[in-house]
Parts: sequence; structure tokens; C-alpha cells
Amino acid sequence: MYGYDDGEILFSRKEAAEYLGISPNTLAVWASTGRYQLNFIKVGRAVRYRRSDLNKFLEQRLTY
Repeated sequence: MYGYDDGEILFSRKEAAEYLGISPNTLAVWASTGRYQLNFIKVGRAVRYRRSDLNKFLEQRLTY
């Protein structure tokens, strides 16, 4: 996990995948194809995901 200047926690692709219960490769495919609207931050070759964006992604898929 990495810090963000507003106190937001940033996850690496591997950490984000673990958080979501999927493989890092799946996240990479989603990012390259745009299959899901899951925001990420790209710094050089590094990809980071905000915890709030991961939670929002999960919340949008909640079914009742």
C-alpha cells in the first residue's frame, strides 16, 4: 500500500486484485480493454488503485 497526499490509500495492481478477489492479470485486461469503469492512477509504468475507487466499483455491483 502507498500513501496519497489526501490520506487516501493506494494499492498496487496485485494488492487491488487481492482486495477484489481476482487475479492481477484480470485487472490488467480490464484496464487495457475498458471492460469495466474502474479508475486507476498511472505513474510511469506503475499502476495504482485508490481504495475508494475499489469500494465504489464493488458498491456498483451490489445486488439486492
